[in-house]
Amino acid sequence: MVTRAGIVVTGTEVLTGRVADRNGPWLAEQLRRLGVDVGHVVVVGDRTEDLVAALSFLAGTGADLLITTGGLGPTADDLTAQVVGGFQGRELAVDPTLEERIGGIVERLMARRGWRSDPASTAAGVRKQALVPEGATVLEPVGTAPGLVVPPAAGRTGPPVVVLPGPPGELRGMWPAALAAGPTREALTGAAELRQETLRLWGTLEAQLAATLRELEPELGGLEITTCLREGELEIVTRFPAAAQPAYDRLAAQLGERYAATLFSTGPTLDELVAGALADQGLTIAAGESCTGGLLVARLTERPGSSAAVLGGVTAYADGAKEALLGVPGALLAEHGAVSPQVARALADGARARFGADVGVGITGIAGPGGGTDAKPVGTVHLCVVGPDRVEERSLAVPGSRAAVRERSVTMAMHLLRSLLLGGPPA
Repeated sequence: MVTRAGIVVTGTEVLTGRVADRNGPWLAEQLRRLGVDVGHVVVVGDRTEDLVAALSFLAGTGADLLITTGGLGPTADDLTAQVVGGFQGRELAVDPTLEERIGGIVERLMARRGWRSDPASTAAGVRKQALVPEGATVLEPVGTAPGLVVPPAAGRTGPPVVVLPGPPGELRGMWPAALAAGPTREALTGAAELRQETLRLWGTLEAQLAATLRELEPELGGLEITTCLREGELEIVTRFPAAAQPAYDRLAAQLGERYAATLFSTGPTLDELVAGALADQGLTIAAGESCTGGLLVARLTERPGSSAAVLGGVTAYADGAKEALLGVPGALLAEHGAVSPQVARALADGARARFGADVGVGITGIAGPGGGTDAKPVGTVHLCVVGPDRVEERSLAVPGSRAAVRERSVTMAMHLLRSLLLGGPPA
């Protein structure tokens, strides 16, 4: 029997997209590592009836554990503790000891940040956060809000509900305590290993892969296969119990044979491959960017420790900046224009020379929505990657919005780097 969980992400700011949901996917992956299958992540606004409906729905799916995130603050729209208490049939009462601890945290926070507040309002907010359903396990605050693990009241059935704060740092800091709580441990008893493997293809059509999977379907018992096409990269994520490992091995072997020309990873992401290759080969890198405005360097420096390889970059929009900062010859700009393969190569060479890097990357293009011509329409992009002994160049006609052109150009630059550093399927 598969152990299952459901997640409710609360907050009108998440529902409306003002804040991205960083908690649902993170929790789903943490639970997957524990052998727990997450069937649903439900996002609801700050309304009692919607939160109750979400909890009722997830409990009705047969989930062994429910988790909520958000709605634990001191304001009127923070309703989760009260709603979960009512859902589980438990009365709420102020925990005086918890109230004192939260009050101390708030006082220290206000003193450190120089905040001032009406004492009565502050006390009311602290008291609200110290309201605890009777019989619940209190999880110590990481910020100001405590978490809770609330089992159903005597005479009721259903899964326990783990109530976690909304700020991702607080939630992640509280997660070990949530797992250690008795009702949580009991709910997760018997969870079996749930494995997950990822294959990544570059330049394979999703429809082509779908046809292959249909053909192989009789051999894929026990595998849950999900495919996702993003910016030309086709990701194949397979989840399965340990007993289905032979079926996965057959799938991986078949796909490796049929798509040898486009399979570039059996696990690591593109960014991990590039970062790993730079580290393993002891290489440094610098970039000269025009239309992407520094997005490539931002992506290269996203990972901790990237300073060992990434020396820097220059965002050179104006022709004068290309000449002065990266040494692009004025005659080259005059003859070929700023958006040309020749200038992309000059930007890569210039960045490499300017920073003394082993690898240089140059990107120039027309991201739009204006600026295009018949000869060079919007979406025209030229890229060049220069290494110690190889050069990779591409010219693209990138469709989409300004943001899409810039993001897709950066992804292509990363694949050019992968190809230059590791070989494998061409970019």
